[in-house]
Amino acid sequence: MELLKIAVVGSGPNGLTAAARLAAAGHRVVVFEGQEDPGGSARSMPLLGEGSVVDVGAAAHPFGIRSPAFEQLKLEHWGIEWVHPDYPLAHPFEGSEAALLRDSLSQTSEALGMDAGMWGSVHRGVCDQIDSVLADVLTPMTRPPRHPLSLFQLGKYGFLSTSFLARRLFKTDEARALFAGSALHSMLPLGSPLSGAFGILFGALGMSGGWPMARGGSQSIVNALMRRFESDGGEVVCNRPIHDMRGLSDFDAVIFDVMPRDLLRIAGNRVSPRYAKPLSRWRHGIGVSKVDFLLDGPIPWSDPQVCRAGTVHIGGALQELEKAESDVHQGVMPSHPFVMVCQQHQADPTRLEGKSGNIVWSYAHVPFGYNGDVKRAIEDQIERFAPGFKKQIVKTAVTKPQTLSSMNPNLYGGDIAGGSLGGLQQVFRPRFGLHPYRCSKRGIYLCSSATPPGAGVHGMNGWNAAGQLLTDFRAR
Repeated sequence: MELLKIAVVGSGPNGLTAAARLAAAGHRVVVFEGQEDPGGSARSMPLLGEGSVVDVGAAAHPFGIRSPAFEQLKLEHWGIEWVHPDYPLAHPFEGSEAALLRDSLSQTSEALGMDAGMWGSVHRGVCDQIDSVLADVLTPMTRPPRHPLSLFQLGKYGFLSTSFLARRLFKTDEARALFAGSALHSMLPLGSPLSGAFGILFGALGMSGGWPMARGGSQSIVNALMRRFESDGGEVVCNRPIHDMRGLSDFDAVIFDVMPRDLLRIAGNRVSPRYAKPLSRWRHGIGVSKVDFLLDGPIPWSDPQVCRAGTVHIGGALQELEKAESDVHQGVMPSHPFVMVCQQHQADPTRLEGKSGNIVWSYAHVPFGYNGDVKRAIEDQIERFAPGFKKQIVKTAVTKPQTLSSMNPNLYGGDIAGGSLGGLQQVFRPRFGLHPYRCSKRGIYLCSSATPPGAGVHGMNGWNAAGQLLTDFRAR
């Protein structure tokens, strides 16, 4: 095959992964980034003062450590070091011990008392065959599965809603909330069909490989991708927003790591009508509003075991989680929102090198585009389960959906999932068809989280899109 000159628009993990795969194949690749630095929402910045390392977006990486794309690119040879907390996940309760997701199925099950057997039954098949499950989950669902029996282990329960499964299968508040909290990574209401699959998959990832962080911040993932890409002759041009196709006329093909609305704005009639029509109707999901904290010490959780967890889901029992998410999806900001907290210091003390204190990352689920104040709501939620938390706050950095969008246009309205996973958009991203990454016959491709397999710092959207491009040009 002839060597190609390829442009990649957007330098998030998907754009950089696509670029790295294409450069490794010998092609001339240039990445254009509109911001000052590459990385998109996987960047880390000193938001809490000089010497602080704060993840702008993604903080824990259960998919990253098992990403087939990152494995193929051998990113651990290029600087990624995964670090693990003592517990992948904790879900605290008022007046009782927290539910803990441990790094093994047996240990997690044993701690759930009367739900031990059922917890094991729901998760065992996926835990035991996690790599085979991911091989299908991280590719377009419209293609025949390579491991149908393994995928069945996820689907036999996963096609049902989280609320139904939690109430029907589990008897304790601990098991129900632990399961529901994992499912909320889908950003779907807990009563949605197929939401149960997210609860099973995220739990299985934690119990088979952990929910690690990248030492030195998520920026380390970006840096590793950059080193790999540049070692093969790739070039990244920052401060270069692309507004139309005129600046890309010298390239044989273009891969866009952008949202559907931006692809249509830039590429216009270069996108085929069959591809453009569903993009024009693209639905965004709920958003997040983020608050990072600098504390003068560890969070004083009522249950000290929570201090040892890297990720903490805050929202109380199942009924409270259901109410909060229902409000958010109806455009109402709940008084007690679902809050996710990451305690990266538990495994990575480099986040505040040479200084005393503790950095805590958090966000709350909010209605799409909501720009009201959620700082107090997040603080109140943490205080419920960690009395004295507010007294430890030294400094905060508030990042509302509008600011997230300005830092990374792909986080439009605070939607970190790249578009709602509700309805057919969960399976057909961004449209129905066997070639979801190919936008036209004229060398235009899409690789953002609006394509399969959706959001997450795993690079598989970019890896798959680059593979489609290579296949198409070989055929020519």
